[in-house]
Amino acid sequence: MIIITKKLIALDLDGTTLNNDTQISAKTIATIHAAEKQGYIVSIVTGRPNRLSENYYDELHLKTPMINFNGNLGILPHQAWDREYQYTINKEFVTELLEKSKPLGLSLIAVEGRNMFLANRGLNSGFGFFPSTLKTNQVLSCQSLKENPISITVQVEPELKAGLIDFVQTQFGDQVEVSPWGGPHPIVEIATKGIHKSTGLKFLADYYGILQKDIIAFGDEGNDLTMMQYAGTGVAMKNAIDRIKDLADDVTDFTNDEDGVANYLQDHMDIAVGQ
Repeated sequence: MIIITKKLIALDLDGTTLNNDTQISAKTIATIHAAEKQGYIVSIVTGRPNRLSENYYDELHLKTPMINFNGNLGILPHQAWDREYQYTINKEFVTELLEKSKPLGLSLIAVEGRNMFLANRGLNSGFGFFPSTLKTNQVLSCQSLKENPISITVQVEPELKAGLIDFVQTQFGDQVEVSPWGGPHPIVEIATKGIHKSTGLKFLADYYGILQKDIIAFGDEGNDLTMMQYAGTGVAMKNAIDRIKDLADDVTDFTNDEDGVANYLQDHMDIAVGQ
């Protein structure tokens, strides 16, 4: 099969490309390789920081740019790139959160950049995203924070979560926006206002000269909605939240734990493994 028109496949990681053990199955790896051989451009577009996604990028042997922090960072992993971009938050905002952490009910404040991770403490139940023990150079303070972060993640007392969101929106709503994590975790992520996965997807499309109608985006959670709507075909996973499935152009027949992406590519887009 020869593809004349360039097409882009955008992959979310958690709940989409990764199975429930946060691994990429052999079938998914083989299918992605086959898609690339058939002329598709495949890129990761994830909410994860690059420190927690470059291993999957390497496992898939990708050479394309990767989008991290829900569209706030675009890089070529492991190298400098003159097209790299990032959106950052004024570090003075972090200082204010540190000073008001007790009344706001913040038990964890973590800040990240492409090459930075700082936190005010380790987190034993870090959901796989945060270390339980910090190295000396990872301890967050007003003195250790030397540059503006891309992302701020806080753990807040559940009963104070609404108050924190209101505080951020009232004091800094013109600069940042708040995104509570899905599920039971009392985690709130703060990033630059107006930047979403669609920002990164548009960047990829412009870089490769791909039309929106020729983009296929896979996702499962609320943070995937903007890129799925930007794409010509937004595909929700069978395990996606109802809102995503309701608004998607299509839904996979299988979950992320059943090779949903791989099966969709093979069955609906004629990706032939072993060709």
